Amino acid sequence: MMLSERTTLPDAILPVAEFRDHLRLGTGFADDAAQDGRLAGCLRAAIAAIEGRTGKVLIARDFTWTVARWRDPGAQLLPVAPVLEVSEMRIVPRGGAPVVIDSTHYRHEPDLHGPCVIPAGIVLPSIPAGGQAEIDFIAGFGPAWINVSADLRQAVLMLAAQYYEAREGQSDLGELPLGISALISRWRTLRTLGGGIR
Repeated sequence: MMLSERTTLPDAILPVAEFRDHLRLGTGFADDAAQDGRLAGCLRAAIAAIEGRTGKVLIARDFTWTVARWRDPGAQLLPVAPVLEVSEMRIVPRGGAPVVIDSTHYRHEPDLHGPCVIPAGIVLPSIPAGGQAEIDFIAGFGPAWINVSADLRQAVLMLAAQYYEAREGQSDLGELPLGISALISRWRTLRTLGGGIR
């Protein structure tokens, strides 16, 4: 199983101005552009860390989920949430060309913690021996920072501030601070063995 991110967040989507205000940094200095680059880097790192801890994609991006076999042919759990849309499913035989599965043969079942793809009939299309299935989907709370829940936005800003303060290596960034853990606790997804349905 492998999850690939097919698009990345453009700098324009990152809440650099909000983060600058959070840090109480002024503007109008000669190195503002370089400073904004550092702030964007801290935000990217914090977003990645919060997404990794919660299994939630904050700002919408395109992904591909590749599996060698279905854990449950009656429903394939997707690895992150929330999923906005499943755009395509392909079966790729070993050494062969991908075969696009008609979207009438499956549907996306939205769920904040366990979105999945379910067959229109009884089972999902079979994956040949040595082959794989690829599912393209869009995941995230929405296309903009404002679409993200307020507690997750606050957690990102707090964690990014820690990264900013530790840029010279003077801080230990091992475990998440208690305040950030409390903010994200309700968003954590309970993982199941191998990605099967709960």
